Amino acid sequence: HRSAFRASSSNFSTDTSPCRMSKKQISNPNLDNIAMESTGLSHLTTGLGGDAESCMVDVGSKPITERVAVASAQVVFPAGILADIEAGAGPKGSLQALLEVARVAGIMAAKRTGDLIPMCHPLGLDHVEITFLRNGTDMLEIRCTAACKGRTGIEMEAMTGASLAALTVYDMTKALAKGIRLESGCLLE
Repeated sequence: HRSAFRASSSNFSTDTSPCRMSKKQISNPNLDNIAMESTGLSHLTTGLGGDAESCMVDVGSKPITERVAVASAQVVFPAGILADIEAGAGPKGSLQALLEVARVAGIMAAKRTGDLIPMCHPLGLDHVEITFLRNGTDMLEIRCTAACKGRTGIEMEAMTGASLAALTVYDMTKALAKGIRLESGCLLE
């Protein structure tokens, strides 16, 4: 069952207050289990009808600092498939060509994170680096390091870069085996 969005005056607010509130300020009983950050920052605000509404957190008063994050994603191949790719049996060219395409995809994704993830602040990245590590005979680890000077964290950019690079590796190798898996997308630092 899908419900359609119907625009009405209660869907829009002229309230310009920042998204800073306590859990008690959300009056919708369906949202009682939402955990707010201890700082009081949230991506929810209370609308005119008392319902929770999404908003972008105001970080304007935070100081500009150096921000660095490292994220990882892993591509796990069925036995022998990664060795076949290294030997040139990949459907999209050599392993080096595949990794370069994945590197570009990861960098592009990190740069576009603010467009891909709702409420994620767009950041001017100073540096994005994608590296590939061989973990065992059948696992490729992809790391994305992102850095900038800004008012908010850069973790989402690093995680988006690593994840999309891993998806690109999957896309370029999926014809070789059905059992290729993406695992362990996580923030390392």
